[in-house]
Amino acid sequence: MKIQNYINGEFANPVLDNWIDNYNPSKGEVYGQIPNSTIEDVENAYLAAENAFASWSQTTLATRSKILSKIADLIRTKVTFLAEAESKDNGKPISLAKAIDIPRAAANFQFYANAITQFSSEAHESVGLNAINFTLREPIGVVGCISPWNLPLYLFTWKIAPAIAAGNCVVAKPSEITPLTSYLLGEICTEAGLPKGVLNIVHGLGTSAGQAIVAHPKIKAISFTGGTKTGAHIAKVAAPMFKKLSLELGGKNPNIIFADCDYEKMLTTTVRSSFANQGQICLCGSRIFVEESIFEKFKRDFIKKVSELKVGNPSESDTNIGALVSKEHLEKVKSYIDIAENEGGEILFGGNKLTVKDSENGYFLEPTIIEVSSNKCKLNQEEIFGPVVTLMSFKSDKEALELANDTKYGLSATVWTNNLNRTMQFSKQLKTGIVWVNTWMMRDLRTPFGGQKASGIGREGGFEALRFFTEQKNICLQYE
Repeated sequence: MKIQNYINGEFANPVLDNWIDNYNPSKGEVYGQIPNSTIEDVENAYLAAENAFASWSQTTLATRSKILSKIADLIRTKVTFLAEAESKDNGKPISLAKAIDIPRAAANFQFYANAITQFSSEAHESVGLNAINFTLREPIGVVGCISPWNLPLYLFTWKIAPAIAAGNCVVAKPSEITPLTSYLLGEICTEAGLPKGVLNIVHGLGTSAGQAIVAHPKIKAISFTGGTKTGAHIAKVAAPMFKKLSLELGGKNPNIIFADCDYEKMLTTTVRSSFANQGQICLCGSRIFVEESIFEKFKRDFIKKVSELKVGNPSESDTNIGALVSKEHLEKVKSYIDIAENEGGEILFGGNKLTVKDSENGYFLEPTIIEVSSNKCKLNQEEIFGPVVTLMSFKSDKEALELANDTKYGLSATVWTNNLNRTMQFSKQLKTGIVWVNTWMMRDLRTPFGGQKASGIGREGGFEALRFFTEQKNICLQYE
């Protein structure tokens, strides 16, 4: 299967006719090829977007809303087909993609189809001066959207939907590891009647295609989700050109468990927050801190629950954990497990590669629980991004808060307690962009999403995304 670029409403081979092998991670086999796009392909995509901008930016909100709603409807009608494609590309269970990833992609388009009709700006009356100030919000122009491999269509659409809803035209690059559903999105956009050039999808490596998007002097904003190191590079390239930047980067999220929590709810949710999507979610609670009085009980119960998870073929309905996304990523995750003992850790469960029947060459790994003695170890400070969590106990609220904040990342945190005063104190003092109390991954699309410190800059979601993808212009009018 050859995936093609989607430029000016048409599918096209890369200009230099170079290709990259595309792997099925659950089989460990090449199943197709994708374009190894270069600066020439990005330039073609930019020119198509620039040409489309004049008309798309002036299209009525009602028309834009109608087209985005149509895209959402088409995604919903193809949910099984797209879920199977996502699983084939990413290694996640089809059941997960069907329940979460694909419905969320549809919801992203539907949300912004509605949101753009409700988005408003401000007006200020200058009393006594006979003047009024009002603010316009205008689309930026051509923008770049670069998305990761862990939630391929989910996060790809989360960037594209607000960008085009606001009247921009887009040059987008999905991860080269998981290109299939973004390729299929091109077909859906054509079927929905999205005008040519409004969305252009260029496949390829981050170092070539991604770099060309970021460095393009006329692409005016970059929305990126991925690793902190790559985010730093993007900022370095984009800053001298004064591009707008939204960078959603890594996380090393604390899951703080107090003895007064709803224990059974906490235990079930903690298994999910540790290992959902093979632990390949930037919001997973990878550092678990448990109050000392319940630590040993939690440890026993958590190990038992995790031991019941099925690692298996993504196509089987009872599979809980599928394959990791690539062989290289499997080796990276396994390397952290291999240094656990040197880092003062003890592997309590898992830690081994697995062979799955009929998928013997797939990239499977046991869910892994490691007890550590210090928060300073690499296991607690570096983003592993796989089915690996660490456990530590704490004695006091003060110690728990210090442990939670003691990392360069600040994306999310989860707190399990029924103490209202503690809830408010931790919610205020945790240095993260998101705090969940007695829940995890409960998302309202109206709310801002993003992190502090090395977890990024800017916010996605809700009206924050529409603000990012528009420029403000204040007009001051004095009257007699």
